[in-house]
Amino acid sequence: MKRVILISSVTVMLFLSGCATNNLPEYNGNTYQEIKSYEIGTVTSVRPVIISDNGTGTFLGAIVGTVLGSVVGEGNGNTLATLAGGLGGAYAGDQIGKANASELSVRLDNGNHVVVVVKGRGFLVGDRIKIIKDGNRVDQVYRIN
Repeated sequence: MKRVILISSVTVMLFLSGCATNNLPEYNGNTYQEIKSYEIGTVTSVRPVIISDNGTGTFLGAIVGTVLGSVVGEGNGNTLATLAGGLGGAYAGDQIGKANASELSVRLDNGNHVVVVVKGRGFLVGDRIKIIKDGNRVDQVYRIN
């Protein structure tokens, strides 16, 4: 029985890690058909930052860690392993859920200055970028020629 739980946990973890792994822009499935606006500008400064986990990684890590910990030991050892698995999984999930990002200061073509945070570290000072907005929320940022 414990072997079935272990295999099921690993399978679920792999499934939840994401099937669509590519470098294409990604839109929210609920809002992709809405009209968006955009602004174009020039990057004036770049600062590396970290985007913290929104809680999803911590939650999933705790669940997987608890399940995996529960298949270890017997009696009090099993209880401790379950607790340690949950705590360790939560910590690991929190760390995995973090993302490298860049804080971009941008001088827009209309003369305004804005700051946007984007995942990744591929932007340089002087890059021309397009900022796609959904209301006041940044949807996508990418380099243009």
